[in-house]
Amino acid sequence: MSSEAGTEGALSAVVRRYLDHLTVERGLAANTLSSYRRDLDRYVAYLVDRGRGGIAEVGPGDVSGFLAALREGDPENVPLADVSAGRAVVAVRGLHAFALREGVTGADPAREVRPPAPPRPLPKALSLERVEALLRAAGASGGHRGLRDRALVELLYGSGARISEVVGLDVDDVERLGAPTVAEDDTGGEDDPREVGVVRFRGKGGKQRLVPIGSYARRAIEAYLVRARPALASSGRAGPALFRNARGGRLTRQGAWGVLRAAADRAGLGEVSPHMLRHSFATHLLDGGADVRVVQELLGHASVTTTQVYTLVTADRLREVYAASHPRAGW
Repeated sequence: MSSEAGTEGALSAVVRRYLDHLTVERGLAANTLSSYRRDLDRYVAYLVDRGRGGIAEVGPGDVSGFLAALREGDPENVPLADVSAGRAVVAVRGLHAFALREGVTGADPAREVRPPAPPRPLPKALSLERVEALLRAAGASGGHRGLRDRALVELLYGSGARISEVVGLDVDDVERLGAPTVAEDDTGGEDDPREVGVVRFRGKGGKQRLVPIGSYARRAIEAYLVRARPALASSGRAGPALFRNARGGRLTRQGAWGVLRAAADRAGLGEVSPHMLRHSFATHLLDGGADVRVVQELLGHASVTTTQVYTLVTADRLREVYAASHPRAGW
């Protein structure tokens, strides 16, 4: 028997012991075991090529090198996506932890090698034209419900709030900031379109934040409060709830979802979720030049890292505009 065959046999023996352990002690599913076996067979072949005589000779550089090889591919293997490469690294980490527990090795070279994090899916944002179509459709049903639905959707998009935050609002949580920015005689006595309101939201963990809303959302809410809410309130007891259902109770998350779904259907937009409006709010602000930390505060994110995913969306948009507009883009 060649030394290479002996080395492979010794490594494979440890792998078999580990897989037997997973089968008997851990009760892993057959499909998972099959995937682990495939990944570890490839790992053994990689170690043999690097001249490792046994599992005790494996170092951290071998483990991290194997991960790199998985992601780069070779003439016999296509590059693996992060999810598949991550699964292989989990199998390798388990093998080395098992070898250490069993006394086969005196150290765990895979301890510090982390599986690659899967890419975060980019949030889906609606174009401004689609948002406007949705807003028009929200009030198309007319009557008290039409006024309520338009106010609800205007507020979701105008504030970027979570749907649970919006349906949890009370009337006193909506305040008007009477701060016109042009002279009174220039407005003809009417509201300045740049006049804003402010809404007090209660977010995750009960943390409160104040979010300004523009004139479109403010006027839609005022129209609902004056012309629709009193009629809805007369048929039930929802106390100070801002948004009420047809029975007079507080509008639920499910009810608000239904409002949005019906508006999207009328506008011919397909599936639109409340979170898509939140994503659209953030993306449109950043596209308009807003600072990411300001957007973080408006969204109520505890960390700016959570908000930075929207900068990826904006970067994609910039690339699209550049590719379509620059005469020398030419890719």
